[in-house]
Amino acid sequence: MGPTWAGRVLCAALSQAPRGRRAQSALAQLRGILEEELEGIRGAGTWKSERVITSRQGPRIHVDGVSGGILNFCANNYLGLSSHPEVIQAGLQALKEFGAGLSSVRFICGTQSIHKDLEAKIARFHQREDAILYPSCFDANAGLFEALLTPQDAVLSDELNHASIIDGIRLCKAHKYRYRHLDMADLEAKLQEAQKHRLRLVATDGAFSMDGDIAPLQEICHLASRYGALVFVDECHATGFLGATGRGTDELLGVMDQVTIINSTLGKALGGASGGYTTGPGALVSLLRQRARPYLFSNSLPPAVVGSASKALDLLMESNAIVQSMAAKTQRFRSKMEAAGFTISGANHPICPVMLGDARLASCMADDMLKRGIFVIGFSYPVVPKGKARIRVQISAVHSEEDIDRCVEAFVEVGRLHGALP
Repeated sequence: MGPTWAGRVLCAALSQAPRGRRAQSALAQLRGILEEELEGIRGAGTWKSERVITSRQGPRIHVDGVSGGILNFCANNYLGLSSHPEVIQAGLQALKEFGAGLSSVRFICGTQSIHKDLEAKIARFHQREDAILYPSCFDANAGLFEALLTPQDAVLSDELNHASIIDGIRLCKAHKYRYRHLDMADLEAKLQEAQKHRLRLVATDGAFSMDGDIAPLQEICHLASRYGALVFVDECHATGFLGATGRGTDELLGVMDQVTIINSTLGKALGGASGGYTTGPGALVSLLRQRARPYLFSNSLPPAVVGSASKALDLLMESNAIVQSMAAKTQRFRSKMEAAGFTISGANHPICPVMLGDARLASCMADDMLKRGIFVIGFSYPVVPKGKARIRVQISAVHSEEDIDRCVEAFVEVGRLHGALP
């Protein structure tokens, strides 16, 4: 007579017990590893907390747990368009007319007329042949290098390029060269070494987001021409406000006709929602539509985002007054902070890193700034190199002179409190 039903259940449970214990043991091991890593981050003073905003993005915001209005000096909202009434209205109109989303990637049934219109507008804005939209510029960088470069090619990258450029380059099979930050002699040496490869692509940020410095594109383009290389520029922290009409660092430095490929974002100056793009030769854009994995396997940008970004570009192309207002406000903050005794990295860019060195000092000073009604964030390793912690201040066109002066006054108070100033 075979085993009873209860017996079979008991046997099955006993046979599964070791497997269940192993699974629990693996989970316990994972928890231990994770807690050790997290404790290490806390102990190093590099823990990153997320403050919760309870209002629209803008120069003045409300923060959960903090009474009263707060001046925001750490957004990428360079032109103040994130909450511009015309940008919001354009997003609402696109939402009503084209729906909440496409539920599809572009090549299946995810391309609407507004997507094509925005791509054409981006290409006109940058004076390029064509453009392709992505969910983010991180995706644009992830898609470009793998689709374009082969093992026969080489890519030469500034050592302080954004993480998305670094990750995008890792995905490709080209030979990889890294040159010292803004060091043209080192770039030339690497270009000489890379002459044996089919294509040579120099990749750089236009404006470096952590330091506020600008790539020497004139020199880069000159070297690229001498050694038969192409130039790629990530313009996320330049599009919309650098250059006479906001076209970016290539316009600022007079090399628009020498930069082959531009990647940039809709998520900073151009409305601040989301989205990125590549613009350049038409054949390259066509290839990316066929091979760029983030494009092929990601849903289309939502219509509201497309509508908002399109209106932001319209406003920018109608007038450069808002662009011109940035320079004076940036200079006001930088000069007053330096006069007070702070070291500000970069030059003439609305990214104004207040260099402090110590991670814990940057974090504590940022917390005390919030108590004084100023929203700024401390940056430390791994976002920036060890020993180079800073509070990154970002000036917006919608900050008033009074806002800037109040921010400087708070920095002086907090700096003296923590011994960062005499």
